[in-house]
Amino acid sequence: MSEVNERRNARRSFLKLSALASVAGVSSAFGNESERVIRKASEAELKERYPNAKRVKTICTHCSVGCGIIAEVQDGVWVRQEVAQDHPISLGGHCCKGADLIDRARSETRLRYPLEKVNGKWERTNWDSAMDKIASKLSKIREESGPDAVMWIGSAKLSNEQAYYLRKFSAFFGTNNLDHCNRV
Repeated sequence: MSEVNERRNARRSFLKLSALASVAGVSSAFGNESERVIRKASEAELKERYPNAKRVKTICTHCSVGCGIIAEVQDGVWVRQEVAQDHPISLGGHCCKGADLIDRARSETRLRYPLEKVNGKWERTNWDSAMDKIASKLSKIREESGPDAVMWIGSAKLSNEQAYYLRKFSAFFGTNNLDHCNRV
């Protein structure tokens, strides 16, 4: 039975690779002409959706790779994005995290203000109250258990300056327990 599954998987892999090779061959045969047609079609689509939008070339800040994107801004609001085809780093590609970033920014489920759980229910609070509570709890942890009772975790989304501030903050807190979530 497992031999049959291995043959099926080998056949599927062969068909996938054959299809990929065919697509690559066809697209290279048309060369720059197919790229121009695709670009014109996407530009036409952009103009139809947001006619007054300004297109701004920028860098995706979701991670440290620095892929190129073209952000559409209408009335100061980022409304749409596309991949920068001529960017030297991303070469017209984009990862799923960066591609989904605009949807997360506009999402109805995005957290827009601090919440506090009171009697099992989430209630809206203000920033000053939230920061005061967090600061007092961190101070209490440091007093009772020492500064090494906490650990700070950075992110690939942090810029060099933000990483510097995180490192300084952890040092001022009194610990060297600082790590990074990326394992490349």
